[in-house]
Amino acid sequence: MATPADDFIGRALDVVESIPPGSVMTYGDVAAAIGSRAARAIGQIMSHYGSDVPWWRVVRASGHPAIHHEQRALEHYRAEATPLRWSRDGVFRVDLAAARYTP
Repeated sequence: MATPADDFIGRALDVVESIPPGSVMTYGDVAAAIGSRAARAIGQIMSHYGSDVPWWRVVRASGHPAIHHEQRALEHYRAEATPLRWSRDGVFRVDLAAARYTP
């Protein structure tokens, strides 16, 4: 029998799966899409269950990808032509103004 937590996880992962290539949502955006304010819970869900969904399409509010997954995410962003912004010191982030998806 599914628990409320299982339902929350499933709904969050469904939202992540719906993000089109080249687009992103923040952790807070995913939470809001399922009627929650629990952005940190979305981070935990992605950490534990996100490997089977396009995890690179969920970014921090700053547009930066998940910590310690920057290089793998960059490969996906380049393949999907996700709009990026680069700092002078070579650090990138997703251009949220251009790439943010709203389901």
